[in-house]
Amino acid sequence: MSKQDTVELLAFHGVKPTANRILVASELEAAGRPLSLSELEAKIKTIDKSGIFRALTLFREHHLVHVIEDGGDGVRYELCHSHDEEHDDDIHVHFYCERCRRTYCLEDTKIPPVELPGGFVMNAVNYMVKGICPACRKGEH
Repeated sequence: MSKQDTVELLAFHGVKPTANRILVASELEAAGRPLSLSELEAKIKTIDKSGIFRALTLFREHHLVHVIEDGGDGVRYELCHSHDEEHDDDIHVHFYCERCRRTYCLEDTKIPPVELPGGFVMNAVNYMVKGICPACRKGEH
């Protein structure tokens, strides 16, 4: 994604495109997988942890990131590419490797429909599969 694409994505979600926000969004996009705050901090040396966290908090408020509870060491953040302000059209399954502790996007695996009992209202779905990734199975990590 180009810098201009990132600026347009921020604007689409109502987020003012400051230099720090563009950098955080660009790192999330470049990773190609959900990242934790500590992983982002290790990748972005020019912004302190609190600055990164403020950007992520704002992104969350504006539905620009998916916050994924991976069941491992906390939460991870993934840039949202939805083209609809009201409905997330890019929700997919995630895979958490219990060996290397990485979270992968399984973008071609859609979350199956969930039928809730009467009176329940769904706001979000977090579909996480846990196991061992192909690289760990081969001993590459």
